[in-house]
Amino acid sequence: MVTSNGTRAKPYEAKPKGFDLRAIIRPNILELQPYRCARDDYSSGVLLDANENSLGSALPRPSGSYAPLDADSSDGMGNLHRYPDPQQNEIKARIAKLRGLRDEIGAAGIFLGVGSDEVIDMLMRVTCYPGKDSILITPPTYGMYSVCAKVNDVALVKVPLDDTFVPRLDEINAALTPAVKLVFLTSPGNPTGTLIPLQAVRQLLDHPTWHGLVVLDEAYIDFAEPEASGVTLLNEGYQNLVVMQTLSKGFGLAGIRLGCCISSRDFAQILFNTKAPYNISTPTAQLALQALEPAAIELTQRNLAQLIKARSQLITELIQLDGIGKVRGANHANFILIEILNATSRKPDNARAVLVYKTLAEDKGVVVRFRGTEPGCEGCVRITVGSPSECKTLLREMKLVLATS
Repeated sequence: MVTSNGTRAKPYEAKPKGFDLRAIIRPNILELQPYRCARDDYSSGVLLDANENSLGSALPRPSGSYAPLDADSSDGMGNLHRYPDPQQNEIKARIAKLRGLRDEIGAAGIFLGVGSDEVIDMLMRVTCYPGKDSILITPPTYGMYSVCAKVNDVALVKVPLDDTFVPRLDEINAALTPAVKLVFLTSPGNPTGTLIPLQAVRQLLDHPTWHGLVVLDEAYIDFAEPEASGVTLLNEGYQNLVVMQTLSKGFGLAGIRLGCCISSRDFAQILFNTKAPYNISTPTAQLALQALEPAAIELTQRNLAQLIKARSQLITELIQLDGIGKVRGANHANFILIEILNATSRKPDNARAVLVYKTLAEDKGVVVRFRGTEPGCEGCVRITVGSPSECKTLLREMKLVLATS
């Protein structure tokens, strides 16, 4: 294999040595006979196998009329009266190409979910025994890990990030028992915006005695350098790594709810066997395919460059406001974590941060997010990088609120 910079990649070799995926998957999942969808076998012809409504939906046709479909016509919207493709191989192939996956992984190493949240839930369901196993998280981090753990009756092991918002590897290693099936790392972090060095991830993957899965959540990776992605480690052959990505953030498609999990082919197949039969809807699939066309990817890249530039400008202007402290984290995402200072002590202040947050939302119509209860985030609010007009409005109203709070 030749890499994007023209050099020849090392031969693909599964690692770490001795890793056994089957040992961390619940036996009932391994024994599962997946449900076979009507569309698994045949997807064209006179389709009378799935008990669909042959006259179509009651939605208006492209002409604006309301009429039943005849046998040879289309509703112009992907034939919504038919069940969607359960495989979605074309989407997977385009993601595999976009992310530069080696042929040994390819589209077969990708699982698609209803946002990353479905992927998170699936990871716990296939690996963790309820009431017995646990996951490890590194606060401050994404809140859905804890929610899904609670829903699945999975215990939480918490090892907070250090003062620079990177993992404390020694403490994580000390906390890794056989009961810990998954380690969730978020890179860039949420709400920290900080990338986790791949060398730190590699050290966990090479742990000599712990044999669980490392889950690298890369929802915001498009706002960072491509070489910072854990896909690099997957391409090196690590079978105990799972990388989560999404079209919600960098691609601006939060409304279609499409997340993906990139892993070994064997693990992707286990997730596919376990999922609901038609979890990705036809409208979601159609929009995702459009977003993964070359012209759309070029536009996405231009938008990303504009947002990254706006992020730097927003930081420059925010820290000039009286009452604003330091920007926390390393700013590799599309948001800023920033301190609100006490007017007297000039230290980060949760009470004033909450007041600023509520006043902005309720009186000014500008909604940011208070994050001061998260470890290491005292007095902080998280601000998404908006459009030029939204950033201008934020700065104007933030200045007024700080002057009166």
